[in-house]
Amino acid sequence: MPAFCAGFARLSRSLSALLPIAAAMLASPAWAADTSVAVAANFTEAAKEIAKRFEAATGHRAVMSFGPTGQLYTQISQDAPFQVFLAADSERPKKAVDEGFALADSRFTYAVGRIVLFSKNADLVKGEQTLREADFSKLAIANPVTAPYGAAATEALQKLGVYDALKSKLVQGNDITQTYQFIETGNAELGFVALSQVAGKTEGSRWILPTSLHTPIRQDAVLLKKGESSEAARAFLTYLKSKDVRGVLAQYGYATAE
Repeated sequence: MPAFCAGFARLSRSLSALLPIAAAMLASPAWAADTSVAVAANFTEAAKEIAKRFEAATGHRAVMSFGPTGQLYTQISQDAPFQVFLAADSERPKKAVDEGFALADSRFTYAVGRIVLFSKNADLVKGEQTLREADFSKLAIANPVTAPYGAAATEALQKLGVYDALKSKLVQGNDITQTYQFIETGNAELGFVALSQVAGKTEGSRWILPTSLHTPIRQDAVLLKKGESSEAARAFLTYLKSKDVRGVLAQYGYATAE
């Protein structure tokens, strides 16, 4: 075989061997990266599902840290390496913009939360009547200073005119996750939690609070300055506005902003 032909054959074999590698690179974008996301505790399960779908759709990975919105904001103000902030209110993301930690044109409402009075006891919760009769020892509530769902629950109790009567029965969780754990472990017979935490459960009893009892729980997202140059961070915020995410929100009991 002439030298030229032999060389061409070797080149063809080499190119054939490289084709699967090239295909894999196309299937998994070379620009795929991680983004660090601070997420309000009430959004934990929904966020995990969204992160899984986001990675499948884009190749990027959202690495999430969960906690009370107030606590997360404190960490952001103390130079925590977060690139995206998903709060449980609209106040902290606005504050992040005002104080120079986030980009103003990136802020939007990604979900509207609902609050529910929940008990593992199937016969305990019968609407506001349960709060007025107060036939229980402990009522769990998230810290209203750091957790927007706790603030909303406090507002509802005050509007119903029962806050003072129930104040001595309140058991306060650091965040909505710990508040739910109080109910789950029996340390409180009932409590105010996010609808998302019980959306898939059939046991127990619940009362979804009318939105007229509290300020709407508008949960805002914002791009932090540390994520300004991150393609993954910007992609995640774009994905939050997608039809795919709206389906996840509905599944976990959230509404979308009109």
